[in-house]
Amino acid sequence: MVAVAKGATLQFALNSTGQLLPTIANCVAKTKSGGIANAGDFSISLQKPVTQSTASPSSSSPKSARTVDLSGTAFVISTNGHVVTNNHVVGSCVGDIHGNLTGESAVTLRIVSKDETNDLAVLQAPGTFKEFAFIRETSIHPGDSVIAIGFPFHGLLTSEFTVTTGIVSSLSGLLNDTRFLQISAGVQSGNSGGPLLDTSGNVVGVVTGKLNALKFAKATGEIPENINFAIKTGAVRDFLDNSVVAYKTAESKADLKTADIARNARAYTMLVSCKAKEKD
Repeated sequence: MVAVAKGATLQFALNSTGQLLPTIANCVAKTKSGGIANAGDFSISLQKPVTQSTASPSSSSPKSARTVDLSGTAFVISTNGHVVTNNHVVGSCVGDIHGNLTGESAVTLRIVSKDETNDLAVLQAPGTFKEFAFIRETSIHPGDSVIAIGFPFHGLLTSEFTVTTGIVSSLSGLLNDTRFLQISAGVQSGNSGGPLLDTSGNVVGVVTGKLNALKFAKATGEIPENINFAIKTGAVRDFLDNSVVAYKTAESKADLKTADIARNARAYTMLVSCKAKEKD
């Protein structure tokens, strides 16, 4: 630091003064509030970091990270209990990952394979399953009706899965990414990993997210509406083939009522939950 007083230039080395600065700040605060006569001791005490020892008293360990509850959606894809979801639903999980079908007890899911690039993951539940989702054999088209099933804001809104409807708005996502569908069916946090179904009840995509409305509004001055995304079944099938996971396909023929599609989906749509480290 350089100071000039009465024409004289004074230089001060401020190396290793980090521990002194809090004391100086405390001095200023006490002097302002009570005057120099009542300032007293300027020093302050530093709290010791809280640590948790898991070995001997002499050893030290980093402060244990706090965890938060995460939840998303998945769907059963085979009789062997394989379930599909997004990688971002389970990628940060610590400890066990649990899966719940509606009305049934939670089971522990085992990660079989993950694809961070395409945001996909396949897990496996114990036992065998009679009900599972079929993947649509043929491509879907812009304007086709779709139904999104999932568990948005689980526990805050409802413990049941929710059903929303819309159409396929585009066959590509952000920046013309052809791995994704753009859909108008409403989705929220917790819908990720859920099945996107056609009017025959076959899977045409995996719900993966929505446009960030706040960032978009800041960039354009307009608030976007009904812009959500799902991973196409082409990417899903490639991922399952590479993971050596069996699945069934079906032709989409007769249209079903939305209520019937939802009732059928109840048997294979799963709530996924786990603990994850809290982000700073």
